Amino acid sequence: MLPQRSNVLFCRSLSITIAFGAVVMLLLFSACSGRHKDLGNAITERDSLPVMDTKGVMTLISDSGVTRYRINTEEWLVFDRKNPPYWAFEKGIYLEKFDSIFNVDASIQADTAYYYEKQKLWKLMSNVHIQNLKGEKFDTDLLYWDQNKHRVYSDQRIRIEQPDQIIYAIGFESDEQLNKYTFFKPEGEFYVDDDAAAPADSVQTGSLPKDSIKP
Repeated sequence: MLPQRSNVLFCRSLSITIAFGAVVMLLLFSACSGRHKDLGNAITERDSLPVMDTKGVMTLISDSGVTRYRINTEEWLVFDRKNPPYWAFEKGIYLEKFDSIFNVDASIQADTAYYYEKQKLWKLMSNVHIQNLKGEKFDTDLLYWDQNKHRVYSDQRIRIEQPDQIIYAIGFESDEQLNKYTFFKPEGEFYVDDDAAAPADSVQTGSLPKDSIKP
């Protein structure tokens, strides 16, 4: 009788051992699965996080080895893993553009700005204010600056204040210095000193190409 009882005890012990091993394997598998999930989430979060976050910035930026711009901003974020990669200035920006002898030939201010480094394209948004060397002032809520094509443009409503008159228009295109510019769909012109109408040929008109404004 003793050998039979020993066999029963051995079988029970073996069953308990197998069950315990199965529980341990299940727990290990769950833990490993959790680590893979956490790793996946970490990669996703890294893609959406900036590689650089700098506060209170005043810096000079070079183009082809020559200092061309000075930037003042409260916060500068660099997203290197976005498609396309970009810099973000979401707490306001003030930018000055220098000519070849380091005179400021234009100043730009906006509530929000994005710079797409590969395309060399600036997107300025909300309370965009620009002033050129002649003292003319340009105000709009959306402006693009294409550094490759040396071109500034918008398809939004814009206000241009000149020494003797104020011009309103929908659509605008200019060179980088804001010296040679064209308005599209002018809404009106008003002399600063009186309400007399400006000469009809003082504003160039035309149609803005459909592909000229890029997201």
